[in-house]
Amino acid sequence: MSDPVEVRLRQALRHPAAPSSDFDLNPGIRPPADTPLRPAAVLVTVWLRPEGPGLILTKRSSHLQHHPGQIAFPGGKVDATDVGPMAAALRETQEEIGLPPERVEILGALPVHETVTGFAVTPFVGLMRGAFVATPEAGEVEEVFSVPLDHVLTPARFSIERRQWMGVWRRYYVVAYGPYYIWGATARILRGLAERVGP
Repeated sequence: MSDPVEVRLRQALRHPAAPSSDFDLNPGIRPPADTPLRPAAVLVTVWLRPEGPGLILTKRSSHLQHHPGQIAFPGGKVDATDVGPMAAALRETQEEIGLPPERVEILGALPVHETVTGFAVTPFVGLMRGAFVATPEAGEVEEVFSVPLDHVLTPARFSIERRQWMGVWRRYYVVAYGPYYIWGATARILRGLAERVGP
């Protein structure tokens, strides 16, 4: 018998969704339409556990040059050796947190998310069952943790904040959980999923 969360996710992913972008809240700072975007992919891993479904996230190392200390999905750039974005998401997830691709059942993809840093990110939603002990990638991932899925599938938990970026005010989504401050592209992707699936 399927888990109710699995059923909700499968149903939600069958239907088209609105585009996703860091510029959704900031249309005035969108780059020119012909700006090249680098392909990337992430894995939105839903962990079906006895205590309730969770979402696996990482905290990036504070020593990284790009996005240090930020909360992110495991994933990264699509390499020339990858057969596509899904392969890249699964490969990067194994490298970053030690989750083998065969442990993940891909349910579908969310809309490609355009980031302010010039990436076109394809988020794949996948299910994982059973016990799992993460192995954070040394030097890249500071921490691997999980958030109750319903927490990030409740649109009311999201707020909009702003900060200055390259001399202009930029607005972005935020969803906090305990000591974790989830914002930017990760929060925007989750907000889009929350709108489709609901609490």
